[in-house]
Formats: sequence, C-alpha cells, structure tokens
Amino acid sequence: LLIDKKMNRTDLKERSGISTASLAKLGKNENLTTAVLLKICTALNCDISDIMEVVPDDSAEAANSQK
Repeated sequence: LLIDKKMNRTDLKERSGISTASLAKLGKNENLTTAVLLKICTALNCDISDIMEVVPDDSAEAANSQK
C-alpha cells in the first residue's frame, strides 16, 4: 500500500503522527493499538481492512469448540 501511495515508512510516520516505536512494531508485524491503526488509515486514506486481516487464534477456537 505504501508503494501504491508513493510513500516510504518515514513519510507514513510523519503523515500519521505515529511514534517510532509503533513504526518498528508495524515492521515486525507486532500488535498495534486501534488508535495507531486508525491514524495509519487516515494517513493512507484507506479502510482498516486494507492494512490488516483477522487471523483466528487456534487456542481460542479449540476452547470454543469444547464448550
């Protein structure tokens, strides 16, 4: 998405106002807060589904199937 918008990570950081730590987490596919994700979406003019996907947690699915 950054390539499509002709942006690099520094541009994203500046436009969105996210911290360097959040940018590092993004690069490592670590968890980000909803507020940070919304800032990124605003900066990229996109929907949250454009930047993330829900991945089922196998342990949560197993716990639900045992109920």
